[in-house]
Amino acid sequence: MPNAIDFTFSDLIAGYVISYDEAGRTIELNTSDGRPFRILITDTTTAELVRNLGDGYLDATAQLAKMLAHGRLVHVYGIFYPEDGGTAFEAKHLLMFGKEPDEFRFESPGWWVDQIGKIADFYLDEEFGPGATAFDYRGYRTDLSMEGAKAATARQETDTISRLVYGLATAYIMTGRERYLQAANAGAQYMVDHLCSIDRSQQIAYWYHALVINPDGTERKIFASEFGDDFDAIPCYEQIYALAGITQVYRITGDPKLREIIDLTVNLFQHYFRDDERRGYYSHIDPVTFDPHSPSLDDGTRTNRDRKNWNSIGDHIPAYLINLYLCTNEQRYADELADLCNLITEHFQDYDSSPFVQEKFHGDWSPDRAYGQQLDRAIVGHNLKIAWNLARVNNLRPNADWVAFARRIADVMPGVGMDRQRGGWYDMVERHTGPGERFHRLVWHDRKAWWQQEQGILAYQILNAVFDNPFYAKYARESSAFYNGWMLDTTAGGVYFNVLANGNPFMLGGERSKGSHSMAMYHSAELCYLSAVYQNLETEEQPLELYFRPKPGAFGGTLRVAPDLLPPKAVRIQQVWVDGHEHADFDADTMTVNLPHSTEPQAVRVRLAASTVAFSADTVRIGDGSATIRIAGSLTPPRLGIFKEAVEGALDHGCRRVELDAAALVYLDAEATRYLAWLKQERDFELRVTGAAGQPERELRDSELDQELVR
Repeated sequence: MPNAIDFTFSDLIAGYVISYDEAGRTIELNTSDGRPFRILITDTTTAELVRNLGDGYLDATAQLAKMLAHGRLVHVYGIFYPEDGGTAFEAKHLLMFGKEPDEFRFESPGWWVDQIGKIADFYLDEEFGPGATAFDYRGYRTDLSMEGAKAATARQETDTISRLVYGLATAYIMTGRERYLQAANAGAQYMVDHLCSIDRSQQIAYWYHALVINPDGTERKIFASEFGDDFDAIPCYEQIYALAGITQVYRITGDPKLREIIDLTVNLFQHYFRDDERRGYYSHIDPVTFDPHSPSLDDGTRTNRDRKNWNSIGDHIPAYLINLYLCTNEQRYADELADLCNLITEHFQDYDSSPFVQEKFHGDWSPDRAYGQQLDRAIVGHNLKIAWNLARVNNLRPNADWVAFARRIADVMPGVGMDRQRGGWYDMVERHTGPGERFHRLVWHDRKAWWQQEQGILAYQILNAVFDNPFYAKYARESSAFYNGWMLDTTAGGVYFNVLANGNPFMLGGERSKGSHSMAMYHSAELCYLSAVYQNLETEEQPLELYFRPKPGAFGGTLRVAPDLLPPKAVRIQQVWVDGHEHADFDADTMTVNLPHSTEPQAVRVRLAASTVAFSADTVRIGDGSATIRIAGSLTPPRLGIFKEAVEGALDHGCRRVELDAAALVYLDAEATRYLAWLKQERDFELRVTGAAGQPERELRDSELDQELVR
């Protein structure tokens, strides 16, 4: 007989407000997939606005009745009471995502930039000391507790250092803060000096699995992997992720020493992991012979002989290949990206059997459904990761088959891998349902890992930015809401490894950590960066600034600053500064900057904007108590948030004088002028408007703001 739910339990409901009865204190709510819930607000119900890392608590309890407007996305945590005739649900906590129903704080300018800075500060402070400006990686440790404390072990794992270096380098690209670049450079150099082996006779480089610092200060190298299914082998994915950090640093600096190591490691893939006859890359090689067919790889308990998998094929794309192509424009990398996408499209689809891809294979590409702990199981995040990486490479080399595969994943996955009751994405599930089963069974429990949330957010953000589909936009927003609402540790800092389905942190074993074999800063930083590119820059048309520090002679004097593999002419350079001075020698459409001759590294700041941008508000100068903001395009009510962010950001910076350069402004809505009048009253600052003409000039005069109008 079926189990009866006749006990109380707490849980989370994520959905959209249909109506709110203030007298009866009830909310009618529909989940993402349209299932209705009736929710009771009690005297002890509290509400808050979603907050970023570093933000204080933002109470919304007093404004709750006004905020529960039709269509608002809200997360409600409460208690189910099974009672006669149904199950009551009483809310204990509501999480709101903006002050207005159509406002989402995580889509505002600066959200992802601020977040990556706070994550970088967390890791640097915990690894090297609060506010550290010197970074000796002999003190680095792989394992960090949930609070950030370093474990007693003296272990340093190559991939984890590389993931941290990637994150720090990306934080510099997004913020320009010197601390992050110094730490990334130090980490990259430490990796090359202590964890990389170069075989000049074969012209290859390979990476140790880990390093242990002995009590006497000597080092003990660990070559073969010591983890799970990879034990005593050299897994391809570890060599791949060893490149993630130094490639991102190379993208910033063009350091030829790093490029040499990158090229030698790519040679390792080509010479020893690549299957020239059947195509693709083997998942493992023997640590002594480098033979993917060695009997030592198959000892009866581990089955790594003659195997291929998602990690050995697909992980090349995001970990280093796209970034290497972006900064070099070398067509061999574009060819490799296309070849990998073809392999994924040809071999990973298995929709006659399962809604999930097949991601484990024998060397001949026949499915391997008996491998290790995965067996015939699916990792939800890998399905999603395939979608957004196919979409990225399609922007470089258009291919209808890749697009069809990516869109099929996007269409199928919400129904089998997404939690449409609570939001977020699950981990590992059975690829097939059993007799009488409606849901694909969860392998471990209903936990949700931080990196799988990244995959869900980016899959739908990127597909929406490229294909402009309202369903993709919806799932991108819902995925981002869960991540920013529940994965950020706003108390201790950083990002939780796992939360349960209801958003509560999972705090057992190795998952009670912020640093481990699996976790450093890679996925959280990649999410911040690509969300800023695809959501803010391309979809919201908000300008984005990127920072580089090329060494003398780097990249042959041509710095390529395209933020990603975007659709042709979707984004262009708006403005460039070199060593603090405006620089005019650039090609806006190809997004290349011709660097002036220098014998020292040059600080390059680039402002990018969507080619079809409707409105932009760019702070071009700030300091000495004043700021100049260049506004362009049409300032309509939907774009008012961009304007507010720029003006209030200047005031929050301490500026008492704000000049608006309106020479490129073509339309000014009355709501914007009312906002300026109100803000001047509230904040008491000096406002000057220069260059206004046509309709904006008339609107300013009609609004009685003509005293601020300067021609």
